[in-house]
Amino acid sequence: MNYRIRPAKTGDEEALYALAQLTGGGFTNLPADLEALRAKIDRSNLAFSDAEEIVSDHVYVLVLEHTESGQIVGTAQIFAKVGTKQPFYSYRLSKLTKVSPELNQRITTQMLSLTTDLEGCSEVGGLFLHPDHRTGGLGLLLARCRYLFIRLHRARFADRFLAELRGVIDEKGQAPFWNGLGNKFFGMSFQEADQLNSLKGNHFISDLMPDYPIYTALLPESAQAVIGQPHMSGRPAMRMLQKEGFQAGDYIDIFDGGPTMIAATDQIRSIANAREAVLEGSSIEKEGQLSIIATGHLKNFRASYGTIRKNIENNKQVKINQEAIDNLQLTSGDKFIHIPR
Repeated sequence: MNYRIRPAKTGDEEALYALAQLTGGGFTNLPADLEALRAKIDRSNLAFSDAEEIVSDHVYVLVLEHTESGQIVGTAQIFAKVGTKQPFYSYRLSKLTKVSPELNQRITTQMLSLTTDLEGCSEVGGLFLHPDHRTGGLGLLLARCRYLFIRLHRARFADRFLAELRGVIDEKGQAPFWNGLGNKFFGMSFQEADQLNSLKGNHFISDLMPDYPIYTALLPESAQAVIGQPHMSGRPAMRMLQKEGFQAGDYIDIFDGGPTMIAATDQIRSIANAREAVLEGSSIEKEGQLSIIATGHLKNFRASYGTIRKNIENNKQVKINQEAIDNLQLTSGDKFIHIPR
C-alpha cells in the first residue's frame, strides 16, 4: 500500500485547503481558509522542532501522503494541551430532580452548564480523509497513527485525552443545536459562529453566553434530539474511538452539541498495546501480520501499513515487507513500534 503518514510541512497548505473545502462545514480544526491553514502548519512546525519534552500547548499536524504521486489525501491532528492561551469551553450535562409531596410528583430535568472542566487535557482531532480514498483502511491508519506518535513522545502529552466529534448538521449546513440555543444569544448563523471559532477561537463565547445552567426541556425538540449525537459521517470515527477505549461522557460541544469522548492516555488501546521492535530485514509481502508501523522522532516521524514477520528466537527482531521499509525510510537495525491492524 503506497501510503504513509508524515508531519505536515510548509507547502502543504494548498492540499489541506483542498481537503477543507470537502468537509461540509462544522470542522473547526480544518478551516477552509488558506491563511489559517498556513498559520496552523507554522505552529505545527514549531511543535515538531521543539526539543523540550514537556506538556505544552503544541499542535501536531500529520498528513496522509500517496508516496508515488505525492498527493495528500488526508490529515489528522494532536493537541498536546487544550485551554492554555484561551478557555476551552464545553457544555456539561447534569440532572436535577425535584419532588413535590403535595402533587405526588417527581420530575428529573437535564441541564447544560458552560464549563472549562476539560482544560489541561490533550486532544485528538482534525481527522479528515478525502472521499475518494475511504477504502483499504486508510481512515484507521490516520486515526491510530496518532496514538503511536503519542507512545513515541509520551512526555509531551497529558494523562487524559479527549476527542470532540462533529455534531448533527443538516444538508443546508444548519446545526439544530446551535439554532435552538447559541443563535438566541449571538444572533449569528452556525456557519458564521463556526468560522469565527475556527479563525479567532471561542473566547467570544464567554462574552455573550449565559453563565447559569440551561434546562434542555426549554430548547426546541429539534435541538434536544441531537444533544450528544455525532454527525452521520462521524459515526465510524466514534466506533474507532470506542474500540480504543474512549467513552462518551457528560460533555458536549458548545456549537453543534456533538459528543466529547474521553480516555486515560495510558489505557488507550493502541498506546498500551504497541510493541517495540528492531528491523532485521525485508520479507515477502504476504508473509506475516498486517500491522501499523511507526518510527522516527518528531519531524522524522513516519507511519505506514506493513506486514511483520517475527524472528522465532527473538520477537523483537522482525522482518517487514520492502514497500513498508521504503515508505518508512528504514534500514536494518532501526527501531520502531507496531500494532496489529
